[in-house]
Amino acid sequence: MEGKEEDVRLGANRYTERQPIGTAAQGAEETKDYREPPAAPVFEAEELTSWSFYRAGIAEFVATFLFLYISILTVMGVNKSASKCGTVGIQGIAWSFGGMIFALVYCTAGISGGHINPAVTFGLFLARKLSLTRAVFYMAMQCLGAICGAGVVKGFQRGLYMGTGGGANAVNPGYTKGDGLGAEIVGTFVLVYTVFSATDAKRNARDSHVPILAPLPIGFAVFLVHLATIPITGTGINPARSLGAAIVYNRAHAWHDHWIFWVGPFIGAALAAIYHVVVIRAIPFKSRD
Repeated sequence: MEGKEEDVRLGANRYTERQPIGTAAQGAEETKDYREPPAAPVFEAEELTSWSFYRAGIAEFVATFLFLYISILTVMGVNKSASKCGTVGIQGIAWSFGGMIFALVYCTAGISGGHINPAVTFGLFLARKLSLTRAVFYMAMQCLGAICGAGVVKGFQRGLYMGTGGGANAVNPGYTKGDGLGAEIVGTFVLVYTVFSATDAKRNARDSHVPILAPLPIGFAVFLVHLATIPITGTGINPARSLGAAIVYNRAHAWHDHWIFWVGPFIGAALAAIYHVVVIRAIPFKSRD
């Protein structure tokens, strides 16, 4: 009993002060073995005169262009076949989307951060990882790249493109708009939460392999979300991807539920940003003396 009391006393003395809510994950600044990047300003005019700013936007354009080109061709190949057994099927479509994200994030992460998705950009903006100027520019270039990627596919194979749905997203029969919206919210949450975790400054400092492997969990998250939600919405979780296919395909049913593929991903991205910043990384609240 005496030994047990001694242990309790030592433990109590070790933690003499209560920490205010929200400080546990951050810890004292002087004890950190990593450095948090400073919060990005909301508007940074100097970016507009920097070549690296425009180079990053071009990288986002090219990456989203390639993403749409490869993924839509895969969807067309599956949809044109009378028997799914003779194609790569849903699993192949999921691998196409996830694999392309893995490859493109790896290629562009050092240039633009490898967003390739307005929802990812929006989530990172809410977490103050980039300025509003850069966020808006990225989103515009992503949407433009997606339109061009889908347009090239249509230009090469117009008949097949129009006959197989053009890769456009829509809520499938048997599901409600609420089902589709929920699938997009949760699916985007999974993706953006994975992005935050894979690029976390704390993990990067303590685990040297994390920056190298970051594209892998991000691509794998896209793969898994596609497996789960292709039967519901065809899987958006990327407003640029949905917009590019809808504009180029341009049929009424591609626009009926299009709002879902913007509202859902943006809500999911916002929830992931809040969860990561407020819960996982715990915003420090100063206690009153």
